[in-house]
Amino acid sequence: MRAERLLSILMLLQVHRHMTAGELAERFHVSERTIQRDMESLSLAGVPVYAERGNGGGWRLLEEYRTNLTGLNLSEIQALFVQTPARLLNDLGLNSASDSAFAKLLASLPNMQRRTAQHMRERIHVDGASWFAVEEEAPAFDTIQQALWQDRKLRMAYGRSAAAAVERLVDPLGLVVKGRIWYLIAGVEGELRTYRVSRVARAKVTAQPCMRPADFDLAAYWVQSTAEFKANLPQYPVVVRADPEIVPSLRHMRFARVQQVSAPEADGWVRVDILFEIEQEALAQVLGFGPRIAVIEPVGLRNFVMQSARAVLALYGG
Repeated sequence: MRAERLLSILMLLQVHRHMTAGELAERFHVSERTIQRDMESLSLAGVPVYAERGNGGGWRLLEEYRTNLTGLNLSEIQALFVQTPARLLNDLGLNSASDSAFAKLLASLPNMQRRTAQHMRERIHVDGASWFAVEEEAPAFDTIQQALWQDRKLRMAYGRSAAAAVERLVDPLGLVVKGRIWYLIAGVEGELRTYRVSRVARAKVTAQPCMRPADFDLAAYWVQSTAEFKANLPQYPVVVRADPEIVPSLRHMRFARVQQVSAPEADGWVRVDILFEIEQEALAQVLGFGPRIAVIEPVGLRNFVMQSARAVLALYGG
């Protein structure tokens, strides 16, 4: 554990050149005294680290010093060499750069670790899309990226269709991909908004500088935004009795979430609490399981199921 921390400190100093003992202690969840001892160990090992005193002081690494990646452990190598979905790299125009980076990183490793990295890359591939993912055209994607990289405001036409698109001037702050769908996070009149990139009909990079909040954290914003989105979805709670064999299928229903499954009752069936978004979705899903599920609550849904079942019988002349 300490050896990994020493290597991580070295890599951080190589990137940032200067960090305080407090920053390092907070990052590794240790005391500043522990960091002091780590620095002494690095110095004794021949690493040119030195302390600067006073305001703005901290630990520095000599500018000309560079190390290679031979200190990477097995888990770190495996994490680095898991295949990244090619579709996402293509969207960003980074596919060839990824191949080049892989070759350079692989060449920097010693023989044993090189074999481990190649082994991982040949055996693990990540596909972030679902089976029924829909390909979305995003004609303005390159322009949006350009505005992001240049820190310029973006003028765009946004809407479900070109005819309904509304002109907006935004501060592009980041791109997020969920599955195969890209979203633009942008500032508009002091507020943060999320835009589906495929709905940007056209876009133009302006000469105006982007106003980026100093404390903006893209990953943290996305976590909070998705949590709020889920919390604000419509909710329609349903209680059913079901054949336990269909419970796995219930867990995989779209637009629904199984909240609780009881212990089997005397007849072997289980009571299941499910949260749907709307009544129509609940009705369609319940009918799809036929006689292997029975609605307990709400009574209105139970009545709709019975009415629908009678209508099906009538349709088939039953």
